[in-house]
Amino acid sequence: MDFILALVDFILHVDKHLVEIISDYGTWTYLILFVIIFSETGFVVTPFLPGDSLLFVIGALGAKGALSFEFALILLIVAALGGNTLNYFIGKIIGHRILAMKNSRIIKKEYLNKTHAFYAKHGGKAIIFSRFVPIIRTFAPFVAGLGKMSFLRYSIYNIIGGVSWVLLFMFAGYFFGNIPTVKDNFTYVIFAIIFVSLLPTIIPYLRSKRR
Repeated sequence: MDFILALVDFILHVDKHLVEIISDYGTWTYLILFVIIFSETGFVVTPFLPGDSLLFVIGALGAKGALSFEFALILLIVAALGGNTLNYFIGKIIGHRILAMKNSRIIKKEYLNKTHAFYAKHGGKAIIFSRFVPIIRTFAPFVAGLGKMSFLRYSIYNIIGGVSWVLLFMFAGYFFGNIPTVKDNFTYVIFAIIFVSLLPTIIPYLRSKRR
C-alpha cells in the first residue's frame, strides 16, 4: 500500500521529485531516466511507470538548463526504442508460455484484451498510436511479438512511434513547461495529459456501452 501511495505521489508531483533526483544524483539522473522509460515500455509488468508526464517535465527542466535537453532527448529515444524491442521479443519467445500459466499474475488479461481490441481497430499502425496511450503502449509490443508480426515491419512502426512520442512530449515541455500558469498548476496539467492520453480507449468504450 505504501508503494502505491508513493508511486501516485511521484506521478502527480513528478516535477518536484525529478528536481530532487537531479540534486541528489547529478549525472546519474540520466541513467535513472533511461531505466524508467526503458522499463515502462519494455516490461509488461511495469505499465504503471510515468511516461508522458515524465518526458514533459524533462523537457521543461532541459529548457531551464537543469539537465542537457539534447542528451536526454537522444538517450530517451534509445530507451523507448530499446524497451519496445525487448518487449516484442519477450512476447515472441515466451509470450504463449506466460499466457498458458494457470492463475498467472504477470499479465492482466483485461489490459491484454484492450490491446487486442486496439490492434483490431488500427492494425499494424497500433504500434505507432499505442505510444500515446498509457498501459496499451506497454502491451502493444508484447502482443506484436505474440502475434508473430515480422520484426522488420514492427521495427519501422516502432521507430516512427518511439521517436514521435519522445519528441512530442519533450518539446511540449521545453516550450510550455515553464509558463507560470503551467508551473503553478502542474498537478492539473498531469491530470490533463493522462486524460487526453486515455481518450483513444475511453471513447470506443463509451460508444460500445451506448450500442
